[in-house]
Amino acid sequence: MTAVRSTIAPTVLHPSADLAKFASELKYSDIPESVLSRCEDLLLDTMASILAGSTARAVKSVAKYAELMGPATGSSEDYVNRRLTSPLFAAMVNAASAHVVEQDDVHNGSVFHPAAVIFPPAIAVAQAIGASGEELITASVAGYEAGIRIGEFLGRSHYKIFHTTGTAGTVAAAVAVGRLLKLNPEQMLNAIGSGGTQAAGLWEFLRDAADSKQLHTAHAAASGLTAAYLAQDGFTGARRILEGLQGMAAGMSTDADPAKLVDRLGSRWALAETSFKYHASCRHTHPAADALQYVMREHGLKASDIASVVTHVHQGAIDVLGPVVDPQTVHQSKFSMGTVLALIALRNSADLAGFDAALNNAEVAIFRDRVTMALDEEVDTAYPQRWIGKVTVTTNDGRVLSGRVDEPKGDPGNTLSRAEIEEKSLRLGTYLGAATPAQVQTLIKNIWNIRKQAKVGQLLDAA
Repeated sequence: MTAVRSTIAPTVLHPSADLAKFASELKYSDIPESVLSRCEDLLLDTMASILAGSTARAVKSVAKYAELMGPATGSSEDYVNRRLTSPLFAAMVNAASAHVVEQDDVHNGSVFHPAAVIFPPAIAVAQAIGASGEELITASVAGYEAGIRIGEFLGRSHYKIFHTTGTAGTVAAAVAVGRLLKLNPEQMLNAIGSGGTQAAGLWEFLRDAADSKQLHTAHAAASGLTAAYLAQDGFTGARRILEGLQGMAAGMSTDADPAKLVDRLGSRWALAETSFKYHASCRHTHPAADALQYVMREHGLKASDIASVVTHVHQGAIDVLGPVVDPQTVHQSKFSMGTVLALIALRNSADLAGFDAALNNAEVAIFRDRVTMALDEEVDTAYPQRWIGKVTVTTNDGRVLSGRVDEPKGDPGNTLSRAEIEEKSLRLGTYLGAATPAQVQTLIKNIWNIRKQAKVGQLLDAA
């Protein structure tokens, strides 16, 4: 009996292509109002972070490079050099600045900071091509939806070595810019391919207090923008750069899950799951900081009452924060659990000014040495979908007190109101004289009205 071969082609899963099609075809009218409004909130929050970071030495280095290499004219705002330039160099500088003060947003499940790598290239390109405010917001949402899913797809093993904001962020930037350039699905797939092959960012910099974190976001924004523009011109990229046999997951992950790349596209809005950062430190410190605040408030404790603090954390916190035992720079101190909790105990705040004063402060150093991290099964199992904060505080008089926070301040279930976002923006935007209160108020007004703009112009009043 002769075997009959089926002529029906088997179904071939191609999540990279599905993600590209979604991003290419996403329309403003497809996006719920709540997501559009949240995107405005995140945009303002990011602009404030860019201003706050604009005086940092590492950011100034990137800005100096951009001024040396980039054109002295253009339509895109460089908020560090306070000049107009090309979209490439504006995106690079603003992305470096967005991530330095540790106040930009974070998506828990992907352990990814979308705003720092999506808004800088999206704003720069929108200004350069005369895109509308609605188009800017739509493109930003597309970048969030793609980038977050890529971060989730790459998994916990990826984050142990790679800085997801630099890796997934390169592709997210390509998607956002590609949507502004109106790339068709095939072109968008090429942009994703070219973005993914450039993805980079390693955590080793934390051990040396190096400046690389600012390069990660600058590179992601600029490389993603480049990938999108090349795709518009017909430049091709790997079609399965995410899930392919020699793609990102193959080289950067041991627990990648391709299904997460297309998880409920068009019905689950991952942007709405993104958290604001309340403390000016690595997000891994926030749950414990909130839990310590709770214990001290409930029991009327002062820093001098506390003999020791054990923070019960997930493995990701140990991986990232563990190497920082004696912070040598202000930025590195933001990755020190002990320093963050010392500021909470001593000042009830881990804000920008507190970190500036903490580096060589004896009281901070003494309290820092009272803090330890311990892996907690419940916290680790819940992570990264939930970032639970648990601390055990032992007092000098022998009491053992426990504190727990299930949703740190800034998470979607414990989010910031628009009034709180405006207050944060004023505080960050005027930090170290980056901008005047009047300039920040103009910025706030411009962002709240961004969707009404026929063309995205300058967002910051230069006066």
